[in-house]
Amino acid sequence: MATDEDYVRDAIDISRLAVEHGNTPFGSLLVVDDSVVRTAENTTRTDDDIAAHPEFKLARWAASELEASERESCVMYTSTEPCPMCASAIVYAGLGRVVYSVSVDSLAALREDSVIEIPCEEVIERSGGSTTVEGPVLEDEGLTVHEAFY
Repeated sequence: MATDEDYVRDAIDISRLAVEHGNTPFGSLLVVDDSVVRTAENTTRTDDDIAAHPEFKLARWAASELEASERESCVMYTSTEPCPMCASAIVYAGLGRVVYSVSVDSLAALREDSVIEIPCEEVIERSGGSTTVEGPVLEDEGLTVHEAFY
């Protein structure tokens, strides 16, 4: 059985693929009952779509393709802490848990452009959501992808 660290490493690998495909370094995957059911990479640049964050795409997919009970037991592993837009989608989809590598604070300290520095957990809490948020996990590994990109 894979661990949280294994899945976070997979998300970091997906973020590397996003960069290889011409996008910014963000990647995510959904796990239900210890099985990866879907992966997504950031495609904001190649799709010319500001909402093409992997967390947002996976939350939308889960909301339309998984039963409520599956979404409640679902874990989203992601290379970077979800932004407020993605955190809101996670709440609306009813995902049970999020585990991320790079915190929003660490990302903001690295990037020169603006980052909305509202923690995912705060968005979920203030919205009345029940998603559990854990992280950072393997942050140094996740940061290496961002450092190479930015």
